[in-house]
Amino acid sequence: MTIRPLIILPDSKLRLVSKPITAVTDEVRRLADDMLETMYDAPGVGLAAIQVGVPVRMVTMDVSKSETEPQPMVLINPEILSASEETSTYEEGCLSIPEYYEEVERPARVRFRYMNLQGETIEQEAADLLATCVQHEIDHLNGVLFIDYLSKLKRDRVMTKFKKVAKREASGA
Repeated sequence: MTIRPLIILPDSKLRLVSKPITAVTDEVRRLADDMLETMYDAPGVGLAAIQVGVPVRMVTMDVSKSETEPQPMVLINPEILSASEETSTYEEGCLSIPEYYEEVERPARVRFRYMNLQGETIEQEAADLLATCVQHEIDHLNGVLFIDYLSKLKRDRVMTKFKKVAKREASGA
């Protein structure tokens, strides 16, 4: 397993719409292993393949508490089937937008479908943090970031900050 470098805002790759995975191959399984290793190392609770520069529809997640046994999930071609009208608000962050957190309101419960690493199609209900994480990561696959749910003013401030950081890093400062 390899820890892969993360794509960081304002990199335009984060806005790409990821392509479906047509078959679960050894290469797909290797990517899943690398993504889990990268996610745990960061540390984070979710990671989309595009965040490591691979524009395919796969995410890894683990919303278990740190003091419990890890419960890694790999979702291939995940999609939301339905969402509750009831909403909940969680403070979200993103490995591609380091050290920035904001409250985001999303549907409180979702029903989603995905394929696992054995090629089986699974439908699952999610609530609480898992529902938020599933929605956040599927958004990544569609080129949507959690900051897109914020006011224009907050979103512009975040973009300005990360553009300045990227410019400094590019100049070697």
